[in-house]
Amino acid sequence: MNTGEGDLLAALHDGLSDQPLWSRFLDMLANATGASGASLLLRPQEGPIVHLSSGRVLPPVLQQRFTDTRNAAVLMREGRVYALPELIRDADDATIIAALEAQGLAHIRSLRLTDASATDAWLTIAGDRDFGAAAGSLLSRLGPHLKIALNNLLALERERRQASISSEMMGRLNFGWLTIDARCRIVDQSPNVQEIFRRTSLLRHGRYDRLTFASAAIDRDVAALAKAFAHDVHARPRAFRLSQDPWMDMFVTPMPDRRPSTGSQPVAMLYLSGDRWSRDDRCEQLTDLFGLLPSEARLAWAMAQGRSIAEAAQDLGLTVETARNYSKKIYSKTGAGGQADLVRIIFTSVLAII
Repeated sequence: MNTGEGDLLAALHDGLSDQPLWSRFLDMLANATGASGASLLLRPQEGPIVHLSSGRVLPPVLQQRFTDTRNAAVLMREGRVYALPELIRDADDATIIAALEAQGLAHIRSLRLTDASATDAWLTIAGDRDFGAAAGSLLSRLGPHLKIALNNLLALERERRQASISSEMMGRLNFGWLTIDARCRIVDQSPNVQEIFRRTSLLRHGRYDRLTFASAAIDRDVAALAKAFAHDVHARPRAFRLSQDPWMDMFVTPMPDRRPSTGSQPVAMLYLSGDRWSRDDRCEQLTDLFGLLPSEARLAWAMAQGRSIAEAAQDLGLTVETARNYSKKIYSKTGAGGQADLVRIIFTSVLAII
């Protein structure tokens, strides 16, 4: 393999990071073959056709010839390189020839591939002079690598969609994670953690990327845990209550899968979970959702936090007898069969994701 072809392959496999996709590869392909233009047409099973190009653009009539029929194999066999005369089928194709000649693209070589999602792709070079056998041979050798790159794009888009959905759900549940090194510097974090930093003063992204806490005691404890985890991956994890209203908890555990890294080595994983709403906000939402009176909603929320009726009564300044009467009305309005059922009903309602 000559150096030029090696550079082409490197640009092809690195093309997922280009904007637009594969722009450098198409530039290099046009230069390597002496083409006036190089293009990549992508036709997914659903959605719009994508046209990526360098130099002169293929006329729309030729693009339409490639993409019109749903059975692309009828026109072009996968993996075979075609010249223009092989794609001309009838007298009406004179329009295609005229359009190409008008743009100085009287000669083409084109290759069709299909990726794992059944997306058809056409890699085409075009110019005003005929291409030799070397250009067709180059396209043929690039074909398997282009197919790998297309499948990598498919996998990357799938991962992005899944990550986006997961991130949205973690945000709705007010859950996030981050990793820190032995000096409490943030190494990585879920996308929604930045929103948590913005919304609360309980913890923040400090100077030099250090994770800091409003509570000096928690700050010291987490720093000590990070140092301990750096030396002992089996050290005991620890949970922290960062706030009661709105509640926010944190669980700190040794990094489960440590791999060699050229950057900071993460030693601890921190899971954050909490509520973006205050107790008063939640009581208003319970009132709206279940038709509870404000006094009943306050008791229901306290019970949902795991407080017994007696403990909740004391917190709210109620007698136990009054709290028991309220609880009966709460169970009736929510359809709960008891406190455990009440907790389930509240935390499987829409309140859990707002």
